[in-house]
Amino acid sequence: MSALRKGADLFLFQLMLLLCAIWGSQQVAIKLAAADMAPLLQVMLRSALAALLVGLLVVWQRSWQGWLGSTWRAGLLAGALFGLEFFFIAEGLRHTSASHMAVFLYTAPIFSALGLHLLLPSERLRSLQWLGIGLCFVGVLVAFGAGTDWTRLDGRMLLGDLLGLCAGMAWGATTVVVRGSRLSEAPPALTLFYQLAVSLFVLLGLALASDQLGPPRWTPVAIGSMLLQAVVVSFLSYLAWFWLLRRYLASNMAVYSFMTPMFGVTFGVLVLDEPLSLNFMVGALLVLLGIALVSGEAWLRRRLRAGRDVFEQR
Repeated sequence: MSALRKGADLFLFQLMLLLCAIWGSQQVAIKLAAADMAPLLQVMLRSALAALLVGLLVVWQRSWQGWLGSTWRAGLLAGALFGLEFFFIAEGLRHTSASHMAVFLYTAPIFSALGLHLLLPSERLRSLQWLGIGLCFVGVLVAFGAGTDWTRLDGRMLLGDLLGLCAGMAWGATTVVVRGSRLSEAPPALTLFYQLAVSLFVLLGLALASDQLGPPRWTPVAIGSMLLQAVVVSFLSYLAWFWLLRRYLASNMAVYSFMTPMFGVTFGVLVLDEPLSLNFMVGALLVLLGIALVSGEAWLRRRLRAGRDVFEQR
């Protein structure tokens, strides 16, 4: 199948641009509606509605047949990690900005690359990827405020940033579980249903334990946030992503996907009027460069090889 997958073209770029903008708006939507509905309640209801939509699709496609027996254990683990990811996002957004969350959350490819490096021989990291991991690590330290007077830093924001990093770790671990199990071969809708359905119960338990199930105010902002998160992000955009994965090279898509945190930062500044410190901007650029090297190493290697061949022909 991989030989039939296409390289990058204008259609892929346009659709990935739309998907990245959608994904980058998610943290901003949660933050925007936080005054009307607790972030943890938002992500819990999002999982419930999206699980219903994806579950109906799974039943309609009959994509569960023949897969439940070999995937349910990995599905439970992936779903639990998925729930932890969104718990960290919801809790983090109570303390930090959506711009910060967008950057720290999307460190996930770094953690998944490290996990797959240890788990699968075919996923060994190359030199450029190790360089990317190093840049990302330095970028995180700079974004956290390394080299400045720590007594002047906002401890509440630092806690939120740390929770965003934990969300990235949980997302990366989810990827490792999916790639290292039968879920990697299962129908995408079934894998997504596991994550949404199991995460619903994880989030419900955590919400009950943290006493964050207060009555929401169903304002237009809260309703719009729920529809965006559940229908557009968790249902339509993920299905579009899986559809693209079946038609285009994953390495090209990975390079484009690193635009997501840039959209997140931009929307945070434009919609929520969030300030950006110099430390964070420099750190974020290093993190994004590191992610690009890790995720797009195969694409970059091909480009370098093509450039070298052209030079040698001259």
